[in-house]
Amino acid sequence: MQHHIRPAGAPPTNGYSHAVSVTGTLVLVSGQVPLDASGRLVGSDDAGEQTRQVFRNIVAVLADAGATMADVVKLTVFLTNMSDLSAFRAARDEFIDPERPPASSLVQVSGLVHPGFRVEIEAVAALPA
Repeated sequence: MQHHIRPAGAPPTNGYSHAVSVTGTLVLVSGQVPLDASGRLVGSDDAGEQTRQVFRNIVAVLADAGATMADVVKLTVFLTNMSDLSAFRAARDEFIDPERPPASSLVQVSGLVHPGFRVEIEAVAALPA
């Protein structure tokens, strides 16, 4: 796995790589939402806590597939409110290695499947060949 954090001619980044090159098996993680293992909404008015719960869910799903957050090469983030961006970034940075951040996309959406969800995150991990 090779992280291309800021290739020549690319703009600066903030917690992501412009590209990540991989070989091996890919693990595709469906969009995870801020529900705990009992199906309860976590952090109803707290985007940071919702983000932490989403990452805890991603960690659990990856573990079941034999992967860890260190194997994540791509995140796709959906936020319902861009004012949650700093809370999202702070929580995200608790789960990713800032020296090897995944490639990422962030999209503001008008809503998610549940009106209380503020964040949903998809992940792609690459296991060594």
